[in-house]
Amino acid sequence: MTIDWFSPAQYVGYAAFVLGVGSFLQKDDRRFKIFMAAECLAYIIHFALLGRPTAVASSTMSLLRSVLSLYTRSKWVAFLVVAANLALGLTLATRASDWLPLGASCIGTLALFLLEGVRMRVAMLCGTVLWIINNIIAGSVGGTALEVVIAAVNVVTIRRMMRDARGVPAS
Repeated sequence: MTIDWFSPAQYVGYAAFVLGVGSFLQKDDRRFKIFMAAECLAYIIHFALLGRPTAVASSTMSLLRSVLSLYTRSKWVAFLVVAANLALGLTLATRASDWLPLGASCIGTLALFLLEGVRMRVAMLCGTVLWIINNIIAGSVGGTALEVVIAAVNVVTIRRMMRDARGVPAS
């Protein structure tokens, strides 16, 4: 597969990259979720342009869950979003790799609704690994770069948050 690094799809992927990095730099959970919602919107457009319907569906569910998690921490809402992700998978998945973004979205949903702080970010890191694999398979240059950088930024932010919790001054 030949990848056009300067196609409209890749430009939107690069925008998702900037928003995603901005998200995972946030130590404040609310700002984290707002940036994540914006990243998801860019991802919806990116994957639509790449012709990846399960990634579009998963990103749409991720946008929905990011916005909902700003207003509620209801386990029932989390369950409904996970159930919707699974239903989308049963409807749209045609190969095993189609489940990668859906699995990442389910992990992210549970993280955003049921966890906070460091625990939420560790769970999100697990979902990030699934997105990295999906994006490599999909040929998403911006998406792959985004998720690799997000993983690194998330690890740094987790360390910063753990250091702050212990009261250790920044070096």
